[in-house]
Amino acid sequence: MALQSSLEVDADKRAWRLRTTGREENLSEESPIIRIVDVTNRDGVQTSQLGLAKLEKTIINILLNEMGIYRSEFGFPFTRHERHYLNANLRLKEKGLLDPIVLSGWCTARSKDVERSFQLVPRLKHVCISLSTSNQMIKGKFGDEKTWKAIVGMMQEAVKRAYDLGAEWVSVNAEDASRTDISRLIDYAGKAKEAGARTIRYCDTLGHDDAATAHDRVRKLAEAVKLPLEMHCHDDLGMAVATSVAGAVGALGAGVDAYINTTVNGMGERAGNADLVSVILALRYSSGFVNRNLLDPRVDLSKAWAISRYGSYAFGVPIPINKPGVGANAFAHESGIHVDGALKDRRNYELYDYEDMGRGEPETVETGRLITVGEYSGIKGFRNVFGKLKVEFKNEEEATRVLELVRYANVHTQKPLTHQELLFVANHPDEAREIMTVSPP
Repeated sequence: MALQSSLEVDADKRAWRLRTTGREENLSEESPIIRIVDVTNRDGVQTSQLGLAKLEKTIINILLNEMGIYRSEFGFPFTRHERHYLNANLRLKEKGLLDPIVLSGWCTARSKDVERSFQLVPRLKHVCISLSTSNQMIKGKFGDEKTWKAIVGMMQEAVKRAYDLGAEWVSVNAEDASRTDISRLIDYAGKAKEAGARTIRYCDTLGHDDAATAHDRVRKLAEAVKLPLEMHCHDDLGMAVATSVAGAVGALGAGVDAYINTTVNGMGERAGNADLVSVILALRYSSGFVNRNLLDPRVDLSKAWAISRYGSYAFGVPIPINKPGVGANAFAHESGIHVDGALKDRRNYELYDYEDMGRGEPETVETGRLITVGEYSGIKGFRNVFGKLKVEFKNEEEATRVLELVRYANVHTQKPLTHQELLFVANHPDEAREIMTVSPP
């Protein structure tokens, strides 16, 4: 796989990037970079037999923001049951809690779903519109109902409708892009650009691509359409991280910015998506990239341990013992040769430091009396727990009001609340109330 050695772009390309991406920062000395778009709250929650409560999705967004992740695809705005959570999170962004992270919704490329999205979530400004592009899926989903021309027209109509309704930024997804003929993919992306798309998402929906193929196809696509490219890869063949990184580097080689879709702990449909921490580690420490500074500099890897642990708790799925960076054995040594080498110089057997991951602090495990807060908690136990979190209430009325919300939160998640959840409910009671609101038609 031939990768371009120099990623410098000329003034014309830099000016084009400013026009097409809407980025406000000074681009005069910049080369294209890779940003992370986490899709845990959209694709990760589609994991069969699992899911997240809306409060848990909110905490994921908060942790992603603290980690410096560029964008969270935070849900489905055309679905009624998501609207309270989505609207509350957009208000949290206005309040500054979820800032500067971008919150984008996901929608099918049907005008009625686009219209419903902006009706239910009026504050929505960023939306990703998706449609299948491979012969397999067009035939398998629509039969003889949709021609290629009809597919393209359907996508363009949805993009234009989103802008009419107040969108400031629209991404167009090519579902099953990896099994789509490249000439058709270029045509689709070009027509999306004509309609106003700001990025094109290359979806390796079945994890079918390999790294070399993804790099070459994405570079060819990016060179043809001159739009930033997103990589969305699944792990059916165990190559989601490698394919995502290679495709993103292909886009950089064409002189455009790239985005990699990730999920916390690699959650997602079937075998999952590209893992958030693994993608960051690959771009920071692999031999081909370690000195190239390809990754968005805002990304704070020291938050990896916290978000992976929370994701594991929220999904109810243990972190694999051998998971890069955050697994229990990621920095464990037993073999005599390895132990001797690691103790003499950690670089002998550790490629990066556990401190870089936010690990190393001792954890307190309660072995005596344990008081938790839940559905049936009383005010004394509640005050005991919040006192340990150094939360003070103005009066008994305020404490009672927050306790009632915490009780609802326990019913909502069906798990003991974490300290992140408890603090969120205490500090943002109005938004917490809306996030936990369910109002069936």
